[in-house]
Amino acid sequence: MAKATEAFTSRFGLVAATIGMAIGAGNIWRFPRLAGQYGGSFLIPWLLFLFLWSIPLLIVEFSIGKETKYGTIGAFKQALGKRFAWMGWFVGMCTTAILFYYSVVTGWSLKYFVMSVSGQLTTIDHSVYWEQYTSSIYEPLFYHFVSIFIGALVIYRGIVHGVERFSKIIVPLLFFLLIVAAVKALSLDGAEKGLAYFFNFDLQQLGNYKIWLEGLSQSAWSTGAGWGLLLTYAIYARADEKIIGNSFLAGLGNNLASIIAGLAIIPTVFALSATTDAAMNGLASGNQGLAFIVIPQLFNHLPMGAWFAAVFFLALFFAALSSLISMIELAVRLLLDFGLSRKTSVLLVSFFTLLIGAPSAISLDFFNNQDWVWGLGLLLSGFFFTFAVIKIGAETFIRVYLKPEINLRWLPLLFKFLFYILLPLEFVSMLVWWLWQSVQWYPDSWWNPVEVYSFGTTLLQWAFILLAGLLFNRNFVKRLK
Repeated sequence: MAKATEAFTSRFGLVAATIGMAIGAGNIWRFPRLAGQYGGSFLIPWLLFLFLWSIPLLIVEFSIGKETKYGTIGAFKQALGKRFAWMGWFVGMCTTAILFYYSVVTGWSLKYFVMSVSGQLTTIDHSVYWEQYTSSIYEPLFYHFVSIFIGALVIYRGIVHGVERFSKIIVPLLFFLLIVAAVKALSLDGAEKGLAYFFNFDLQQLGNYKIWLEGLSQSAWSTGAGWGLLLTYAIYARADEKIIGNSFLAGLGNNLASIIAGLAIIPTVFALSATTDAAMNGLASGNQGLAFIVIPQLFNHLPMGAWFAAVFFLALFFAALSSLISMIELAVRLLLDFGLSRKTSVLLVSFFTLLIGAPSAISLDFFNNQDWVWGLGLLLSGFFFTFAVIKIGAETFIRVYLKPEINLRWLPLLFKFLFYILLPLEFVSMLVWWLWQSVQWYPDSWWNPVEVYSFGTTLLQWAFILLAGLLFNRNFVKRLK
């Protein structure tokens, strides 16, 4: 077995790393957009599914990683048997595919932070500039490279001197920046309109099935549940670390960051927009549009707007970077399990991230396609972790992984309800809904694999990774150290 030679030296270091893993760009651009679309009613399903999807999967990830001391491929092989290593392969490759374009997002954030500090954001047409920047070649590739370099440098230094030390500094600083932005937003004239909208609970909205599916999807994607990231960090957890407690902290820390980001963005948009309709249109302008067009435009209307833009984009950069680092470690861990050194593994992962991520850096269509395909792929990854509990059996899973920590009579019944019934139902509901939407977007060409958001492109790319995993399953098992 490829035993971990390092371990987090403190619980704070592990908690900071896992919260940093969970918090990403989606907390800052996707959550406020959805909260702006549905109002405070969105908070109800979003918070509910934290406990009915995300935290249960985080618990499973943490327990399997801590017990097996393997990355995703070896962990599935150890937990389920040799025939199921391919499931761990899919989980690992899905998250690695996200890594390839997530470094581009990190680069965007860094670029806009640099522009904020230099004062350039106050002198441009943001819509025109965003279009020009994302259709250019050299600058997006440069910041893509810089982001990979920073992330790889942290991972090269290892868990204790790299990930733990970085997380202890960056994660508290990230929360500080978000709080500063939120305090400033709430001090603006007219901010109370955004605050009231953010926490306005319209019970009639809960009758709309879309708000439930959006809440479930946001929780699933935002927390990192089912990505294999927490499994990877759990490899380095000390023996006395609490599985359930740390999983709850990761999920709750993620949601807290989302709420603070919402308090920073939604009141700002309402306060600085000419009308309520303009504010609603701004919040509905899409993830990238909200972060890189609407918010910078609004900051131009503020005294010291460039300074507050710098705070916002530095927070976005830290959020993206902390997630990027966890993805790099996941990919590196897979190679470590096959006997490669950390240095070689980091170099290989960095090279392929730079190479395969390059098309996403120079083409928004390619970026959006990869985000669509592998964002949906995470749902399948989450189902594989659900299947792991079903295959092992709820009672056996609790006895093997959780018995030293908790012994509640009703826990097996809860696990059976969650993993045998509810989580599979949630998986099917989300997958069917999103794929059905893709068919609606392309009624005449839903099967076409070159369409950005089509059913066909999803099926083709998933099939390629799944087929490779099935074909090379035996090779994976043989090569694991």
